[in-house]
Amino acid sequence: MTLRAANPPVAVAFMLTATAFIAGTMLMAKALGTDALGPPLHPLQISHGRFLFAFLAIASVAAVLRPKISRPHFGLHIGRTLFGWGGVTLMFAAVAFIPLSDATAISFLNPVFGMLLAIPLLGEKVGPWRWFAAFTALLGALILLRPGPESFQLAGLLALGAAVVMGMELIFIKKLANREAPLQILLINNTIGLCIATLAVLPVWVMPTLSQWGALAALGVLMASAQACFVNAMARADASFITPFSYVTLIFATLYDLIIFDVWPDEISIIGAMIILSGASILAWRERHLRK
Repeated sequence: MTLRAANPPVAVAFMLTATAFIAGTMLMAKALGTDALGPPLHPLQISHGRFLFAFLAIASVAAVLRPKISRPHFGLHIGRTLFGWGGVTLMFAAVAFIPLSDATAISFLNPVFGMLLAIPLLGEKVGPWRWFAAFTALLGALILLRPGPESFQLAGLLALGAAVVMGMELIFIKKLANREAPLQILLINNTIGLCIATLAVLPVWVMPTLSQWGALAALGVLMASAQACFVNAMARADASFITPFSYVTLIFATLYDLIIFDVWPDEISIIGAMIILSGASILAWRERHLRK
């Protein structure tokens, strides 16, 4: 695999574009999971559409570039895809009931759970700063869940579950990193994901409306584009430098929710999101410091 020259400004541009696309996938999932485009679709069907159209987009690129598939580690790919599919499905279920900004903020717990899971699974050691970052982010999540008899958001637990599952996905990504070319990883990931999603959706599949087909196609293409932009960003800058820019996803998600669904974030949402971002930022800073 040919390494690209470091180019931080281009890396930032790719990452910011990826954040707009990722927030767009959440928007499409929310529209499909509510009655905005017709009868709400089951989260398993939304997840299936995501993998179907992402696979078609990536396979089209692969058909043109004809990448050489070199010694893929199918065990890691299957593990990564299983947890990725499960996390995405849970997140799509959550966004139908809670604001995009809340679901997006909770999704930033992924690296926190990835760090916690790396202790028993990868044997990594965690110092006081990283424990403090994890505690801070989890406190923000607890605020977003609104733990009270009248305000508790059960759907927030779905988003929290998604963060835990995708944190497990990060363990497989760490093991898979630097083993294979990015396009090979994307192609294999989405091929396996499509197989899993197709089997899972069979009991609940219904014929989507024309608008829903368009939203499903947009969801898949946006996800494939986001993945491509993310990979290109990571190839042009150090992960510890570029990762904090992914938090801009929260801004796009809030804007989309405001413009499309007229949903304004309340004070609790803002406070909880800021605390989660603080914890995630501390964790990113500490990872960069340790690498140096």
